Amino acid sequence: MHISAEGLELLRKSEGFRSSTYSDVAGFATIGFGHKLRPGESYDAEITRSQAEEILARDVQVAENAVTRLVRVPLTQGQFDALVDFVFNLGEGRLAASTLLRYLNDGKYDAAAWQLLAWDHAGSHELAALKNRREAEFRLWAQAHSPADAAA
Repeated sequence: MHISAEGLELLRKSEGFRSSTYSDVAGFATIGFGHKLRPGESYDAEITRSQAEEILARDVQVAENAVTRLVRVPLTQGQFDALVDFVFNLGEGRLAASTLLRYLNDGKYDAAAWQLLAWDHAGSHELAALKNRREAEFRLWAQAHSPADAAA
């Protein structure tokens, strides 16, 4: 399964595009559409939107692979999109250790969806941008008609 155009649009909108390296809210060096620079990785010059799209495609694939690896129940497209955006934003480790994933893998789809909304803080501060993003993920998730649809 791959992220849909709608899921990718949410991700792009939530991250925004920056052609130069900047520090995100957590203090990580970032560029393009929320690409966190890895150790030894740097961009001395600005990048183009096209270059950012290439980086984004690789980063999304990593998030898709993490969701596929961690989730043991069928997902609808909306659920998959929401989880890919979640992992892109917060990382595989956060999903792996989350109550959200535990509920989901126990087949508690509704309870898992509500868990998305709990991830709207940076440190101890609620951030409007994260709250909006989690609510958008929740709406994507809710587009799912039933978990059985994903298995069909």
